[in-house]
Amino acid sequence: METVRSKNDIPIRLTEERWLHIVENHDDVAGYYDLVLETVEEPDYVIKGYHGALVALKEVRSGKYLAVIYREVSATDGFIITAYFTDKIRKGKELIIWQRK
Repeated sequence: METVRSKNDIPIRLTEERWLHIVENHDDVAGYYDLVLETVEEPDYVIKGYHGALVALKEVRSGKYLAVIYREVSATDGFIITAYFTDKIRKGKELIIWQRK
């Protein structure tokens, strides 16, 4: 299990069970373990997700992002839910919580 810190300085863990879930459902992410962790720690954007989740986004090439969905459970604990590549980011319609300057 790996742990990184979110932009809110909360430890976010990626468990083996979650990593297996990610690569089984999004096989194109399989070779990007380190990038998934880096996206939480150093995102380009963090947007509000559903049901209290947050979405860290990192642009991997023009118009294509790695999205990592995670939850901050408390001030000392959080976890990654899933991750996938997407080009369906509507920056004008999403609630941006944090943005790289």
